[in-house]
Amino acid sequence: MAVRLNHTIVAARDNDIAAKFLTEILGLPAPSLLGPFAVVQVSDDTSLDYHDADGEITSQHYAFLVDESEFDVIFARIRDRRLTYWADPGRNKPDQINTWDGGRGVYFNDPNGHLLEIITRPYGSGGSTASLVHPLFAEGRSSR
Repeated sequence: MAVRLNHTIVAARDNDIAAKFLTEILGLPAPSLLGPFAVVQVSDDTSLDYHDADGEITSQHYAFLVDESEFDVIFARIRDRRLTYWADPGRNKPDQINTWDGGRGVYFNDPNGHLLEIITRPYGSGGSTASLVHPLFAEGRSSR
């Protein structure tokens, strides 16, 4: 049996603003409204369902796999909006992208403080021969 993620609920101060931000940055169709949710269809069978939350919002991380040309377009939108971006999830390398696993990746915040990421290669897909192995996999190799 194949198991696939169908949807997840994303907390937002304003679900409409948050959903529109994501669709505009990623170049996706406009969100649809379904009851209290602003639904962003990120693939044929997966959606992020934004829901207004009261109180503090705990930051979550969402990574999107894109191809090289999509990365260029999305990264241009990030820079055009003058969004702060980082090469790493710890936000220690500002104004840089990473080239882990032979691909490219960048992290940036959405309006609610969720850490969004676009990558052109899945984590670990470069194997141990990539010129710059993803740090999680590099640490695993050095601790053996």
